[in-house]
Amino acid sequence: MKRPVMLLLVVVALAVGAYFLFFNKAKVDRGPKDQPLTQEANSGPFNQSYSMLLTAYLDIKEGLFKDDTVAINKAAIALQVAADSLKVNDLKADSLIKETAKNYAATISGSAKGLLGEADIEAKRKEFEMITNVLYDLTRTVKYDGKKIYYQYCPMAFNNKGAYWLSGEREIKNPYFGAKMPDCGSLEDSLDFSQKK
Repeated sequence: MKRPVMLLLVVVALAVGAYFLFFNKAKVDRGPKDQPLTQEANSGPFNQSYSMLLTAYLDIKEGLFKDDTVAINKAAIALQVAADSLKVNDLKADSLIKETAKNYAATISGSAKGLLGEADIEAKRKEFEMITNVLYDLTRTVKYDGKKIYYQYCPMAFNNKGAYWLSGEREIKNPYFGAKMPDCGSLEDSLDFSQKK
C-alpha cells in the first residue's frame, strides 16, 4: 500500500509545480524589454561620404548604360574607395545600425573590386546587380537623407530573371541592356529620408 501512496504524492507534487510555473510565469523577471533602434538625422560628414559612394555607383550605372567599360572601371575604383572610407562612425545611430552599415560597406567594396576584375561587360552587369541589392539595403538602413533615390526594375534582365538598379532620376536608363534597350524598365519605389530631418 505504501507504493501507490508514494506515487500519488509524486504526481500531486508535479502537478503543483506545473501549476506554479504556469500561473506565475508573468512574474518572472525577463530583464529589460527590447527597445526600438534609434537614429537621428545623419551628420554632415556621413552624408558627404555617402554621397561620394552613391555618385560612384551612379557613375557605374551610367557607364553600363553607355556600354563604356573604361568609365565603368574608373567608377568601380571610386566606389571601392568610397565604400572603404564611408564614415559609419559618424552616424548618429545605435551600434547595431552602425555594425550593419559597416558590413554592407565591406560587401560593396568587395563587389566593386570583383566588378573591376571582370573583363566581360555582362559579368560586370551581374556584379553591378549584387552591388545594387546591397546598396539599396544600406540606404534604407542608414536612412540616407541627402537626396531622393529611385529604385528601378528591368523584368527582362538576365534572361527574364529581372534585376533592379538605383537612380538619381525618374527617367529610365537601363544599365543591364544599355544601347540595346535603353528605356526598358519601370520605377518600382523611391527612397526619400530627407523628410525625417
